[in-house]
Parts: sequence; structure tokens; C-alpha cells
Amino acid sequence: MDNKHQHPQPQPQLSLAKSSRQRCNEWIFRDVPSDITIDVNGGTFALHKFPLVSRSGRIRKLVAEHRDSDISRIELLNLPGGAETFELAAKFCYGINFEITSANVAQLCCVSDYLEMTEDFSKDNLGSRAEEYIDCIVCKNLEMCVEVLQQCESLLPLADELKIVSRCIDAVASKACAEQIASSFSRLEYSSSGRLHMNRHTKCEGDWWIEDLSVLRFDLYQRVMTAMKCRGVRPESIGASLMNYAQKELTKKSSLWNPTTQAKVDLVSVPSGHERQVVETIIGLLPVEKLAVPINFLFGLLRSAVMLDCTVACRLDLERRIASQLDIAALDDLLIPSFRHAGDTLFDVDTVHRILVNFAQQDDSEDEMDDASVFESDSPHSPSQTALLKVAKLVDNYLAEIAPDANLKLAKFMVIAETLPSHARTVHDGLYRAIDIYLKAHQNLSDSDKKRLCKMIDFQKLSQEAGAHAAQNERLPLQSIVQVLYFEQLRLRNALSCSYGDEEHKPVHQSWRISSGALSAAMSPRDNYASLRRENRELKLELARLRMRLNDLEKEHVCMKRDMVKSHSRKFMSSFSRKIGKLSFFGHSSSRGSSSPSKNSYRTDSKVIERTCASTD
Repeated sequence: MDNKHQHPQPQPQLSLAKSSRQRCNEWIFRDVPSDITIDVNGGTFALHKFPLVSRSGRIRKLVAEHRDSDISRIELLNLPGGAETFELAAKFCYGINFEITSANVAQLCCVSDYLEMTEDFSKDNLGSRAEEYIDCIVCKNLEMCVEVLQQCESLLPLADELKIVSRCIDAVASKACAEQIASSFSRLEYSSSGRLHMNRHTKCEGDWWIEDLSVLRFDLYQRVMTAMKCRGVRPESIGASLMNYAQKELTKKSSLWNPTTQAKVDLVSVPSGHERQVVETIIGLLPVEKLAVPINFLFGLLRSAVMLDCTVACRLDLERRIASQLDIAALDDLLIPSFRHAGDTLFDVDTVHRILVNFAQQDDSEDEMDDASVFESDSPHSPSQTALLKVAKLVDNYLAEIAPDANLKLAKFMVIAETLPSHARTVHDGLYRAIDIYLKAHQNLSDSDKKRLCKMIDFQKLSQEAGAHAAQNERLPLQSIVQVLYFEQLRLRNALSCSYGDEEHKPVHQSWRISSGALSAAMSPRDNYASLRRENRELKLELARLRMRLNDLEKEHVCMKRDMVKSHSRKFMSSFSRKIGKLSFFGHSSSRGSSSPSKNSYRTDSKVIERTCASTD
């Protein structure tokens, strides 16, 4: 019965105490019996009072407090470093030599502070020996500093109070900065003209410390990176270190999202506290300089931040950074999975929308800062216009990718498409393709919704192939098809007129504008608007002339009917022939507006057809 109720838990502690006594017997005085027993975190040491009280102020005070009772046992609670570190301190008290290394110097500093082994009680005590080793040996070597910082992780906050951590961090930052300066000098060379310049093609060897720092705990790593930034370490090196650290700390979270099945994960059951802190720490350490880290790394951090539900401030900071260099992003970067809300879209559309809004606002702010006008800054040769063109193409591809999602609402689709300004798209082929995919995947849309969706397309900016496809696309509303046919007719007619040179007096760019949507969008908004107003006035004038011709036709028709009633002879036929000749639109008449078919009359007739179809629709 007694054997059944025995508890095996104390066995490891007893074995530790036994091993401690066995080790002590190897170096303590064997001919002098022990007069004090020290208990340290489960370890038991049978020692002598005199060597201990001669070096340790704490043990001296404890023995002095129990002088009358002749104390023979002392328990040291929460001793830094545990039994192994106390054994080294006891050896020092007995005058037994041992080696101080970067693996034990932090523990020795802390235990000497705990036991009060200072110069006040003995010359060249353990505390001063350990401090000297840190200042003279550890702080001269970056790898040793990193190893000491690792040992300090279990010794906080005492190691911080003793300034062990701060000294090692300053030493690491100084060494890294010095290494980079030396590496930069090694890459200096003279060009053929005799000027001194830096060879950027030579691999920089001053960043070897990146791998060493990746073993630190994230709170100490954060302090090291902050010190490096203050010391002036290159942003590219800081970014490379952050990428290496994130790769080691966060790769185990990659299984949370399976891109093959695109299954959503319930993050409530995932222990993500450590990973969330790591992501937030890395985001806070990102350099402010553009291109210090690749944009795909920023998107990877954003995915992790969304997945781990990091703070809103961290996610917004990442979104602003991404927006500042969105023109170099790829389509795969924008495809951020939606990890929450079972009935939501497959991809996180709201995050992409915020990124696009930041990009558009940034583009506006840059234009306002320019000395030139807004219209001049939007010229095709300005950097902002180049970025707009790239982002517009990226957005169209993104819309085509998310369009088949059955849960994607029309409002979300349209708000993504309308985020960029109208002059960002020189060709609407990509937008037309995305809208066509959306119409195909959402066949239950009402006619009014289809019209709203297709209004975003400028059919004048479609290429010839896209226009031919749209003209036969049954998914488009009838009004949109009429517009496509109208612009196709204009393109065809302008191609014919340009080939025959019928209207050399008209500006060449006006014909090109109708036949090429790309050139039209490349014009500044102000010139585009003025050109549209001129065309509108010309169309109104021709419409008025067309109405006058129709009134003349109706009057002549009434006269012909009257003549038909009065006469049935040859006289009627001759009169009828004369009337027909007079009313012919294709004859050589001298009256204005009745000449051979011109570009203006053709445009007017097409406009009337278009407006008639629009009104009936």
C-alpha cells in the first residue's frame, strides 16, 4: 500500500542535490568537515562559512544575523543562473580557478550582484572580474556580444539594471557601423577618368552580422535595430536584417494558409501571440526610406498582419508604405486572402481599396507640391503619369482576377475600378475584360446594374480587337453595344478619310483622337475637355442643319402629294422628276449642307442614331 502512494516527482530534485554534493567533493576541503549547507534552486552544497563570508556580503549578513543560533543551513531563493552559476561563485570564494567566457559572464555579473561579491568585501572580487571581462573582451567582439545578449534573456530585468544589455547593444551597433564603413572603403575604386567612385556591383561584405542577430529574442532584437538606426547603419542593411529575422520567426505560420485549397482558418484556435508581437515589432523597425525592403516583403508582412489581427496602426502603416511604391508591385502581391468572415469575398478587397486610395492621394499631393499646374503634372512624360499607367494596368488585372468571386458585390467591384482618376487608363481593354468576366460570373444582375457597370468603360478607348469583341457581346446592355458600333464607324470612316486625304484642312490630331483612345487619354484633362466642347458645338450646328433639311423635305412631300391628286398625266411625271432632282441629297447642289456626304454630316447622322437608340432604350 505504501508503495502505491509514493510520489515520483521529487526524484529529479534529489538527483540534482546528489550531483551537486558529488561535484563539491571534488574541490572543497576534504579534511575539514562542512559547517554550512547552501540550498539553491533544488541544489544542495555542503560548504564552509569562512571562504563564503570572506567574499560574499549577503552570506556574511545572513550568518551574522543568526550568530547566536549558530546557523548551519541557508536557502538562497531566486538566485540568478541557478545552481550551476552558484557553483562557479563558490569556487571563486575557495580560490579555485575557472574560465570566464561569453557563455557565463552575464550569469557571473548577476550572481555577484545577488551575493554582493563586490570590492567592499574583498579586493578583485567576482563582480569586478566579470565587469572587466565584459568591457575589455566582450565589447570588442560582435559575436561575443550577441552571445551575452542571448544569456541575458533569462536574466532580465537584473541584467538590464546592471547595464549589461545596454553595453552589449551599443557595442553591436558600433561594430556593425564600423564594419560597413570599412566595407564601403574597400569598394572604392578609380574610374577611367581618374575620379573616385564606389563599385556597386561588388558584393557588400559588411553585413555578415545579419545572421548572428537572428538568434536574439524579438525584444532585444528590437533594441539592437533601434541602436543601429541611430548609429547610421544603411537602411538597406536594416531591411535585409529584418527580412532574415522575419523569415526565421514567421515561416512556421505559412501553413495557416493553403494556396491550393484557399481554405480559411479559424485564428481563434491558433496561438499567435508571439507571432503577432514579432510582426508588429518588425513593422515598427522598417526604414522610412523607399525601396529599403522589397515590396513583396511588405505585402508578406501585410498578409501576416491581417492573418494575426495586428493593430490597426501597424496595418495602416504598411498600407501607406506599399502605396508609395505600388507601381512596382505584381498581381500576386495584391491577392491578399480574406482570413475572416465566412460569407465574405475570397480576397481582401477592402485592404486593396485602402492601398489604392493612399496611392491616389499621394499622387494628388505630389502634384500639388509641383510648381506647374495640375494639368501639366499629368502629362505623359511626368513620373506620376508613368506610375498611374502601371497601377491602372495592375488594377485592371486585379479586377479580372477577383471578378469570378460569387460573393463579390457590385459596389466593391466598382469602387476598386473607380479609385484611380479617369486619365489613368489610356486604353480600356483591361477594364472591359474585367467587367465582361464579372458579367459572365454574375448573370443575375439587373439591367440597371449592368448599365451602371458598363458606364465605367470609355468605348472610345477600346482597341480594334476589343471593340470587335464588344460589338458582338450579348452580355453588354443594348446602349453600350450602340456606342461601340458608333465609335467603330467613326474609326472606320476616319481611317478611310485619312487614306484618301479628303480633309487635309482639319487638324490631324483630331482624327487621331477618335481613332486612338490611347492618344486621347494621353492628352491633359484641360485639352481633352476643350476638344470635347468644340466637337459638341459642331454637332449641335449640324443637328440644326439636319432639322432644316428635314423640314424642307416635309414641305416638298406635301407638294408632291397635292400634284399627284391633281394630275395623272405625263405632266405629273415630269413634275415629279423635277421635284426628285431638286430634293436629291446626293446631287451637286449649291445649297449649304446638301453637298456630297461629308465627315460632319456623317457624324451628325450617327449622333442622331445614337441618341434615338438611347432614348428608346
